[in-house]
Amino acid sequence: MKKAELVFIPFPAKGHLVSTVEVAKLLVDLNSNLSISVLIIERTVDAESTAYADSLTAASTTTRIKFIHLPQPDQDTDAANFIRSVVQTHEPLVREAVTKIVEHSNSVPGSPRLAGFVLDLFCTSFRDLANDFGVPSYLFCTSGAGFLGFLFFTQALHDEQNFEFVELTDSETEFTIPSYVNSVSTKLFPSATFKPEGFGLFLSVAKQVREMKGIMVNTFLELESHAVDSLSNCKLPPVYPVGPILNTEGCSGVHQNYDSIMQWLDQQPRSSVVFLCFGSRGSFSANQVKEIACALEQSGFRFLWSLRRAPEQVNGKMGHPTDYENMAEVLPEGFLDRTAEIGKIIGWAPQSAILGHPATGGFVSHCGWNSTLESIWFGVPMATWPLYAEQQLNALQLVKELGLAVEIKMDYRIDGGREVELVKAETIERGIRRLMEHDSDVRKRMKEMSDRSRKALMDGGSSHSTLCRFIDEVVDNMP
Repeated sequence: MKKAELVFIPFPAKGHLVSTVEVAKLLVDLNSNLSISVLIIERTVDAESTAYADSLTAASTTTRIKFIHLPQPDQDTDAANFIRSVVQTHEPLVREAVTKIVEHSNSVPGSPRLAGFVLDLFCTSFRDLANDFGVPSYLFCTSGAGFLGFLFFTQALHDEQNFEFVELTDSETEFTIPSYVNSVSTKLFPSATFKPEGFGLFLSVAKQVREMKGIMVNTFLELESHAVDSLSNCKLPPVYPVGPILNTEGCSGVHQNYDSIMQWLDQQPRSSVVFLCFGSRGSFSANQVKEIACALEQSGFRFLWSLRRAPEQVNGKMGHPTDYENMAEVLPEGFLDRTAEIGKIIGWAPQSAILGHPATGGFVSHCGWNSTLESIWFGVPMATWPLYAEQQLNALQLVKELGLAVEIKMDYRIDGGREVELVKAETIERGIRRLMEHDSDVRKRMKEMSDRSRKALMDGGSSHSTLCRFIDEVVDNMP
């Protein structure tokens, strides 16, 4: 077999970087003739992603995955502007890095030949650069197949019927979208759908992906069979469900509070703890924090709560949530004393380790795709509280389509440009009580899906076989 090298260009956010690195590891493990170079675009505004990226080379256990760090440009912007400008700012750096890869291949006998680019959903514009090098482009979608189908649906509706979604802002119009079993209200659409610049990005991404040679998706057939089947009817390149792609080891062992968190969980009965965590951008107002606290206290369940301070704007840019120096300042008076026997409040959480602990019995989550796959992997039922991006669509799938979660508030969002709704303690408590029912159908279905997720990546499993097919496709398409 010919030796092949793929160039991966992930979006520089930790959730995207982690799954990209993990799929690269799987691919090189499956084929000894495959090498991968991962181009890391650095951004100082995202310290967590930068720290993770800096750790990759030292942690690498194979010489067939290389990490090439590209310096950030003079001007760093927020994520939305960064996505729109990434090709202009980084095209020369990416071109230089890939040129060196090609020159090395040409000058060193037996070196792998450049076989293609594997692009993140938000880096699809680098497809033109791949064309310049005469190699095909592939997508690695770090979201699910349902959301990918949403992108293609909205693009087709716009292009074929000149449909303008901005006119549906604040409406509750229902759409039949092929990648979802149930009709979907516009209340659950990503906020970017109703903003000209955001929707323009969706259109550009969908059009670029249609021109690629193949689409890897971080999902597995047993989870999203309906969505994957629907994509086969969209006149798309071949779709490869290759998940769940996770780093279940994480950086748990070096987390500053890891030992104390694990020791506390060790003292709790099996499946007795409800874990609340809302991702790297998850935070709430002081009033909402008090409602959550009241719900937890009234429910009486043991809890582990990752509580973070809402970000502040610095120089016109929104920062990231931070840990509280004194959590008592935002909680109801006396709450910490009254719940000391049943609860523990932490800042940033080693999420994988907590979900994998036998004491964890339920997960109140923002429904980010990585968090969703982790919860499924460990068989922990979810209560949905989405915040932004496509998380409302993920919540719809989990509750209505798959029955793997209960609802707290499916259409909640913090990125819509409007005043954020206050979810009352009674609603939260009701969701927690349903989540923690021991013999619920949701819990049973989640355990079954957990088993399927693990089998998918085993030898002969659906995703294992798909990864092998993808490698064959790459080799067949080599120039």
